[in-house]
Amino acid sequence: MAEQASEIKARFEAEGISIKEWSQNNGFNPRTVYAVIWGDIKAKRGIGHRIAVALGIKKLPLHADNTTRIS
Repeated sequence: MAEQASEIKARFEAEGISIKEWSQNNGFNPRTVYAVIWGDIKAKRGIGHRIAVALGIKKLPLHADNTTRIS
């Protein structure tokens, strides 16, 4: 999970935004986003799952809304 977290952090750095800024812009609690990135939250359902989809960790479900993703 640490490797995945490093990749995600590198994407944010390349975009020039912080994880906190992205979290707030997308209506997520920054602590929850960090917990998903570091694997403290499994992201199987609920807000954790929505964050994982928005981060690109999980695939977008067919019935999902258009949450802003970081590429």
